Amino acid sequence: MTLLDKDGVRLTADGAVATVTLANPAKLNAQTPAMWRALEEAGRVLPGDIRVVVLRGEGTSFSAGLDRRMFEPEGIEGEHSFTDLARASDEKLDEAIAGYQEAFTWWRRSDLVTVAAVQGHAIGAGFQLALACDLRVCADDAQFAMRETSLGLVPDLTGTHRLVELVGYARALEICATGRSVHAEEAERTGLANLVVPAGELDAACADLAAALIAAPRDAVVETKALLAGASTRAYEEQRAAERAAQARRLRDLAGLGD
Repeated sequence: MTLLDKDGVRLTADGAVATVTLANPAKLNAQTPAMWRALEEAGRVLPGDIRVVVLRGEGTSFSAGLDRRMFEPEGIEGEHSFTDLARASDEKLDEAIAGYQEAFTWWRRSDLVTVAAVQGHAIGAGFQLALACDLRVCADDAQFAMRETSLGLVPDLTGTHRLVELVGYARALEICATGRSVHAEEAERTGLANLVVPAGELDAACADLAAALIAAPRDAVVETKALLAGASTRAYEEQRAAERAAQARRLRDLAGLGD
């Protein structure tokens, strides 16, 4: 069932699994503000029974990053160019960037598990969109690169926090500051990718993972995700208490004593 199809974004649902497809393969799924608005909308219109969202790119690349027209003085028709943004007030500039970030934030919702299926290039904004998801399954031809610094910019689409979480500060700095490519083998070895498969098996691997993720009771997965997501910011004793509280809720629910 197709729920959304606009501005290079297509959202479909099949049972408890939704698929968000970046659908502009002729431009290697280059990202625009219109695409970001459509991605944000996709998060808003997800049916309540969706448990897993798979994010994929149509064609040979997941996403080659920003549409380069954003860097041109005339920009994209109907959108602010970077030159326009630079001339805006501090408040307007901050508001604009915050709006762009919204397309990258909902993927970590506690009631969902999100999976990026990455093939070919995931550059800049494409890299950060893959990082926005909980899990990453990569084709063996996948290449990640954070090229913002080479353009005189910084990664600002929520990717820095997750990258440091996954690979550590030193490696994250080196990846971002040099803009080099991280190939699939290194991505798997360093924890950036959960799984690497032959390119022809990417869709099947994601389907298998989605099936495994929805096999367990939803509330148990939601509680477990919340525990793990908060573990790095809690002290050891706080995490123990959080585990006890979560388990108490699960036991009461299983016994039919929940709210």
